[in-house]
Amino acid sequence: MPMRRGRMRLGDLLVKQNLLTNAQVEQALRKQKGSGKKIGEVLIEEGFITEDAIIQALKMQLGLEVVEVASMSIPKKIRDLVNSELLKKYLVFPFAFDAKNPNILYVAMADPMDLDAIDDIAIVTDKQVRPYIASTQDIITAIDRWYGANETMDQARRFKQEREALKRADEEEEGVDVSDAPIVKLVRTLIEQAIRQRASDIHIEALEFHVRVRYRIDGVLSEKMIYDNELLPAISTRIKILGGMDISEKRKPQDGRMSMTVDRKEYDLRISSIPTVYGEKIVLRISSKISMSKRKEELGFSKEELKQFEQMLRNPYGILLVTGPTGSGKSTTLYTALSELNDDSVNIVTVEDPVESQMEGINQIQVNIKAGITFASALRSILRQDPDIIMIGEIRDKETANIAVQASITGHLVVSTLHTNNAVGTLNRLADMGIERYLIADAMIGVIAQRLVRTLCPHCKKKRSATIEEKQQLQIEEEKQIEIYEADGCTQCNYSGYFGRTALFEIMRVNDTMRRLIVNMATSEQLLQCAREHGMVTIRENGRRLILEGVTSLEEVMRVAYEHTE
Repeated sequence: MPMRRGRMRLGDLLVKQNLLTNAQVEQALRKQKGSGKKIGEVLIEEGFITEDAIIQALKMQLGLEVVEVASMSIPKKIRDLVNSELLKKYLVFPFAFDAKNPNILYVAMADPMDLDAIDDIAIVTDKQVRPYIASTQDIITAIDRWYGANETMDQARRFKQEREALKRADEEEEGVDVSDAPIVKLVRTLIEQAIRQRASDIHIEALEFHVRVRYRIDGVLSEKMIYDNELLPAISTRIKILGGMDISEKRKPQDGRMSMTVDRKEYDLRISSIPTVYGEKIVLRISSKISMSKRKEELGFSKEELKQFEQMLRNPYGILLVTGPTGSGKSTTLYTALSELNDDSVNIVTVEDPVESQMEGINQIQVNIKAGITFASALRSILRQDPDIIMIGEIRDKETANIAVQASITGHLVVSTLHTNNAVGTLNRLADMGIERYLIADAMIGVIAQRLVRTLCPHCKKKRSATIEEKQQLQIEEEKQIEIYEADGCTQCNYSGYFGRTALFEIMRVNDTMRRLIVNMATSEQLLQCAREHGMVTIRENGRRLILEGVTSLEEVMRVAYEHTE
């Protein structure tokens, strides 16, 4: 049945259910004035109530169903009924016609008591509106998914028509309000859509005849937009202004940084520009201020690996190294380790390039080559600051490695990263850097090697029998019947077949037996055999476990950790 129309508003309903006071509603209404926000958004931002509580209250009071439109496949004939501006204005999303009466349109609403929204949608669509309840985030995600590309293309077209809005970049430098300029909206929309699609990086690339925008989602780049190449200077200028970079310098690489709040969460964006033959290429790396450090249980360790990780962190001194290629989650593991160690009884100091996430209670130092702050020089200064725990963003050279080893031997716990393919190879890399083997043996607590693999979308993954070749790759007897999963694709995962990532670990604790092998210049094969005899599970073995558990696919493990699966 359609909702009975009445005069009660959302705030009144929440007061009636004793979820809010009149004073809180009045305060929220004062904040709402002139903000362009819905009353529900303001109530949540002020911390008066959660969105889940609002949804449950609406469901109970109005007897309406709750839906998730972001995961639905919306027919084009419904998407064509309303433009995205109206959907965003009212936070609504039409998703289906009534099966018996095509004149009734089902509409998901963040506030189904908004009679103005119901009237406007009814007028625009010439349909009778039947409201359903959905979360604000769900509606925004659906709008981005189905209208995002059109929005940015519209803004690109408007930019051509209103080029005067950014005719002189110096006007913006002097603070002229150009918040409504199409290029400003275009850049913000690009970033917002990337964040909502879980992208870690945005690539804006100058090609010969056009500008290509790609998002890196779950470690894989995918093309999202194509623009005329005449838009590149304006896009580049806008991003440089946001990042505090020199807009007049186009011949040299530059770095910048900015923060942005999207859907009530704050994000850091690191910006890098570099000249190419057709113009500047810009990459924006996105990191959430709350996602860099996780609970250790969320990293993806098995129960035994988690136990080993905790034991290594209990060491009062020594070196713990996390290794793997760029983008393998090393920084997240390091920050998680620091979070576990962080309390009032210890002095934790970090030296990073750059500082990726600011942590409460930890002294973080940013490398600054121009100011003479290198990893090595900062480390020397840190040692005079009475540290208990030192985190080094990356050991890049012999000097840094030497100081790190000396610091660990003299009673400090040092955690850092190194670029190596596996745990055992890390020991030889340190030796190649010129560190004496007896010092490596004395200093090392352990090594964590890791990779990130995409996890199969739980909504569409397909089970099938493994082929003989796949059994050989998994080192399973040919006659044994096993089933594995493969990627398919649905609206939930944007037809990639994967949603999210998890880590494959290889944890090697350095015990007394291994210390003797290191000093005696044992080969990598001997060190690996020793590590496995003492419980180390390799990345290859962990990959096989996740394949057989249906967490990821064989193709994905082969793609990410091929050297371990040959």
